[in-house]
Amino acid sequence: MPDDALGRPYQVPAKREPLLPNGVMGMLTFVGTEVMFFSGLISAFVIGKSNAIGGWPPPGQPRLPVEETAFNTAALLASGVCLFFANGAFLKGEARAKGLLLASILLGGFFVVFQGAEWVALVGEGLTLTSGQLGGFFYLIVGTHALHVVVGFAILLYTYRKLVRGDLSRFTFWPAQIFWYFVVGVWPLLYWLVYL
Repeated sequence: MPDDALGRPYQVPAKREPLLPNGVMGMLTFVGTEVMFFSGLISAFVIGKSNAIGGWPPPGQPRLPVEETAFNTAALLASGVCLFFANGAFLKGEARAKGLLLASILLGGFFVVFQGAEWVALVGEGLTLTSGQLGGFFYLIVGTHALHVVVGFAILLYTYRKLVRGDLSRFTFWPAQIFWYFVVGVWPLLYWLVYL
């Protein structure tokens, strides 16, 4: 090994494992920005709702399907629970991780399809982006969340494909979970604020 001017051998620093993998740190940063984004949407909605003349929801607007969406909310929450157990099975090397991840994906897909059917019904009843404050806020907030669900759904499909092929690492699985937990976790708050 070459020596420095004082005769000491040069030392190559040992490669350390980072406290957080890059993918996890990147996803946490992204989710942090999304929390701020949704906070802005929620703040605008709360201010608009509190300043609405004639009460809320505005007169003449269709009522949102509270009970049906509660069922859909349960499906999305169940998807998050399945993902949690899929991670535990994955870390133990258990084959049931595939089934649990697939169940999480299917429940997420159900949520998207059900939400789409709800939107078609509401548009048929006259609730559109331009029908008033309720329609504008509803489609902006719920639509933004739906876009996140679709992206999360695609990420979970990618993760599932890697799991089936046997080349899924925890460093790929963790960021996918963080994003999906964000999508699942923010929905009950949106449901409570927008639907109830």
